[in-house]
Amino acid sequence: MTTLPPTIIVDLQASIRGRVWSPADAGFDGARRPWNLAVEQNVCAVVEAADADDIVDLMRFARENGVPIATQPSGHGATGRTAGAILLRTTRLNRIDIDAGRMTARIGAGVRSGDLQRAAAVHDLTALPGSSPVVTVTGAALGGGLSWFGRSFGWMADSVLGFEVVDADGKARRVTPTTDPDLFWALRGGGGELAIVTAVELQLRAAPQLFGGRQLWPAVHARQVAEVYRSITEAAPESLTLWLELLSFPGADPMVAIDSTYLGDEATARRLMHDTSLLPTPLSDTRAPMSVADLGTITAEPTDPAPGQSRAELLTRLDDTALTALLDEPISPLMAVQIRHLGGALARPSDSPHGALSEPYLAYLFGVPTSDAVGASIVRKQTALAEALPTTGRKPATFLNPSERLADALPAVSLRRLAQLKKERDPEFIVQGNFSVLG
Repeated sequence: MTTLPPTIIVDLQASIRGRVWSPADAGFDGARRPWNLAVEQNVCAVVEAADADDIVDLMRFARENGVPIATQPSGHGATGRTAGAILLRTTRLNRIDIDAGRMTARIGAGVRSGDLQRAAAVHDLTALPGSSPVVTVTGAALGGGLSWFGRSFGWMADSVLGFEVVDADGKARRVTPTTDPDLFWALRGGGGELAIVTAVELQLRAAPQLFGGRQLWPAVHARQVAEVYRSITEAAPESLTLWLELLSFPGADPMVAIDSTYLGDEATARRLMHDTSLLPTPLSDTRAPMSVADLGTITAEPTDPAPGQSRAELLTRLDDTALTALLDEPISPLMAVQIRHLGGALARPSDSPHGALSEPYLAYLFGVPTSDAVGASIVRKQTALAEALPTTGRKPATFLNPSERLADALPAVSLRRLAQLKKERDPEFIVQGNFSVLG
């Protein structure tokens, strides 16, 4: 474990009004723990900031002592590349202010998606949430962010109106397309390595009606379900989003599911998904009119930290060859294979580091490494599937795993621009992201 001299720890504790853990403190291991328990996170201290002013003071301390700061609001996306850094938690920056008339929200960097959705739902509004209610909105937006409603409104980052940051010089600033167009561009999908974000202003969207849920069948029907899924997605309007799920949970028979959301009324949603009613009777069908506050219930992802091993790939198509690769053999030792329908607004131009997402589908391959041997078998299965599927070789930044780099997600021209900005804005490399813009 990397440590700081005791006198430096004392100075750090004196600089911060929030909480500070050193390796000698009880609770340090819990404080430094990432969301993915399969990742080991070596840091020299953990700071839970009381507010944005605390982060200004922390930045000054870090500059004076030559110690980098790695920011993780909730620990999602951790890669373990934090040796020698102070780990910053922004959990307490959790204020939500909604202007219903302007359809905007100002949120602290620690606000989780489910909390924002609950606040927005009161006004028949929505942000652009992903599948999990416990991921922070800021963390997702810094990686571009894919949402249930991305087909209608594009990247999460496309809805950002402004950032409040502490830059590498220790100055608190507001960043907009007019005040600092380069940094505004970089923060909308280029990661969090150019400044520490303390708050975000977002454009919200009208959501007076929402229909969604999960249809679940035994895996024996997987081919029929997948073909219907493909047929529906090929003609789906942007307001309809479907994800195909191949599931293999320990102690349970394999299953297949279609998860769906529709920004509109129930009758239209059922008409658009009519072909699923021609399939064998499902084990369950939870689809119903719902609040945008309850989107996290559709996939029912774990809301507590756990070990995981993932790989994502963008697909050029979902043809018969792709379905054969996915369905001809059990997905075990993987626990889940998810195929997300993309397209729509995501495929349109975006002035962000990733740019337009032209691929129509995303494959997400997930397993739980209960041992080293199981972990190795998961990697082999992920590799075999990736090689058999029609992939482009790149993936969204928020889906990168610890073995990958930002170059696996972003175009080379964006990486060069980000690297130049890093050298100009933070030549001492004080601000540290989960993935470095320098490779």
